[in-house]
Amino acid sequence: MLSNLATRDVETLIHPYTNLAAFRQTGPLVLERGHGVWVYDTDGRPYLEGMAGLWCTSLGYSNEELVEAAREQMARLPFTHLFSGRSHDPAIELAETLKELAPIPVSKVFFTSSGSEANDTQVKLTWYLNNALGRPQKKKIIGRHKGYHGVTVASASLTGLTANHADWDLPLPGFLHAACPHHYRGAEPGETEEAYSARLAAELEEMILREGPETVAAFIAEPVMGAGGAIVPPKGYFAAIEPVLARYDVRFIADEVICGFGRLGTWFGSEAMGMKPHSLSFAKALTSAYMPLGGVTVDETLYQAMQDQSRKIGTFGHGTTYSGHPVASAVALKTIEIYKRDKIIEGVAEKAPHFQRRLSALEEHPLVGEAKGLGLIGGLEIVADKATKRQYDPKAGVAARCVAFAQEEGLIVRFLTGDRVAVCPPLVIRPDEIDTLFDRLGTALDRTQAWIREQGLTAA
Repeated sequence: MLSNLATRDVETLIHPYTNLAAFRQTGPLVLERGHGVWVYDTDGRPYLEGMAGLWCTSLGYSNEELVEAAREQMARLPFTHLFSGRSHDPAIELAETLKELAPIPVSKVFFTSSGSEANDTQVKLTWYLNNALGRPQKKKIIGRHKGYHGVTVASASLTGLTANHADWDLPLPGFLHAACPHHYRGAEPGETEEAYSARLAAELEEMILREGPETVAAFIAEPVMGAGGAIVPPKGYFAAIEPVLARYDVRFIADEVICGFGRLGTWFGSEAMGMKPHSLSFAKALTSAYMPLGGVTVDETLYQAMQDQSRKIGTFGHGTTYSGHPVASAVALKTIEIYKRDKIIEGVAEKAPHFQRRLSALEEHPLVGEAKGLGLIGGLEIVADKATKRQYDPKAGVAARCVAFAQEEGLIVRFLTGDRVAVCPPLVIRPDEIDTLFDRLGTALDRTQAWIREQGLTAA
């Protein structure tokens, strides 16, 4: 029987990434407060937030400094915009700070309200650039299967997940998808990670040549894949593909929405993976998710093209009401101040080996085929047969059941496509809390194994 609050939810809200039919029976988990890495439901029950919300609440919950930063800015200047040459101190200072932090040359910063908007903007700027350079045919953009880049029409076209395309009439024409760089699933028997990376680079080159280099404008990739399965690329992957992109003048965009601001133990995931992109998309941990804010970096070549187009057209015809919102910008500045002052990124690097040891140990569980990650992010894959890597029927919802058991154990994690379970806690998680997280996840896997036996499930 659903509570009154849960019933009101079911009758009024549409929940993203939810089976809306099944949800009418199960109802929501209604949370009312949080502190540190813990959140509490309306009955006061605590849950270790093992996904940092949606890969984003990096400093945990109820950080008073962030609350006060928002309050102070709200009292001083709650809103103004950046249209038509207006500006404000927080946006200016934040853009300066991001230019200093970025691991690539940055001329300017363009702000959005989300990662989806940031990647949508990357698409538009890529097209705008090539029009400015007199290359109207060079417009195709390559994402990757299982890559995730957002839900707007353009960013969902970049995304390589079936659920983001099925019955949405997506992807749009001109959006291509290269192979997912998942060694566990994609490598041939005996193929090393380096050899697999070389093969993927060769396949990417074949795709560009098949399409025509004069038509391929950009390639976008997450340093570590998030919603596609928390997948770490094989060794040498980016080192192998970047020369291919350079050879055919294909713009390289790094989607740092999840990996940016410390997740991999560096300020940006591109640093951890040795990537040298032309542009970064960012959001989420920029404000520890306390306020919606995202953006993209603009290199000098792109900026000069944008100026040229403004002279020709009379304006730069892109932007949204809340781009560079003053309250969000103030919270972002305080968030970065805390990252620096409290050595949060260095702390991730120190805690990561313990986190990854506990994650890797789950491969010993009878249900787990792979458990791998980097920094404070990881994914595990549930399989029916470890030797053959065969999976359960997707309709059985084994990973979803595991996540439900974890929730009953007081742990919030997330199931993803391919019976994968993702773990991505706040960056401020303590070592003992890491142990609590994996202890509870192990119990959830045990309960899932017992449930599989009760249900008589077999490999698909």
